Amino acid sequence: MSFRYYYADRVREQFTGFKGTDEELQEAIDSMSLMYSSALKVLETRLGIISDDFDKKHSYMPIHHVHSRLKTFESIMEKANRYEIEDPINNLDAVRREILDIAGIRVICNYEEDLHTMSNLLLDQEDIDMIKVKDYCDKPKESGYRSLHVVVAVPVYLVGMMKKVPVEIQFRSIVMDAWASLEHELRYKNKGELTQDIVDSLKECAESLHSIDERLSKVRHEVLKDDNKYSDY
Repeated sequence: MSFRYYYADRVREQFTGFKGTDEELQEAIDSMSLMYSSALKVLETRLGIISDDFDKKHSYMPIHHVHSRLKTFESIMEKANRYEIEDPINNLDAVRREILDIAGIRVICNYEEDLHTMSNLLLDQEDIDMIKVKDYCDKPKESGYRSLHVVVAVPVYLVGMMKKVPVEIQFRSIVMDAWASLEHELRYKNKGELTQDIVDSLKECAESLHSIDERLSKVRHEVLKDDNKYSDY
């Protein structure tokens, strides 16, 4: 992922109130892009190392795959307005302080029980700071959505300086991610509006899939309980 993710000329087309020059706007944008894209690289590397080491020690790799993203500048400004940040295009420091999911990473684990294992191993690292946690695994959202959301501050080392950059991590099982991805697609295709019958059906699907997630974990432990190095983790 290139750090130059946003461009001043495109930003000015939508947000005309910036008080400085195009060069100053591009410098501010480049600094933001570099910080958040670097934080994603750091986290992806850290998580990959944790998963590889877990595999070496326990003969099991808990992370199925990882997906990262940066919010578009338009999306950042829209959220800043919802947060009632005054004149956000000229107050990017406040935007960075208040909006904690500019950079996001989705960690898809094989089973639900892996979510807290990976989260705890990451948070055990001394230079990773936990900002907040929202656990939707045991207490899902009204829609049926399940996931473990963890916001961390990641150290990014640049030339002669280090900054802690917030990143939102969504830990999901494969089953959780399948439901969330399909539910999101349905809402997107229907511009966010779904009938109550559809909403109820999706919630029922979420509950059914959660039961399957739990059953798969039980089957996994039943199959691997004998002579297996990680059966007690």
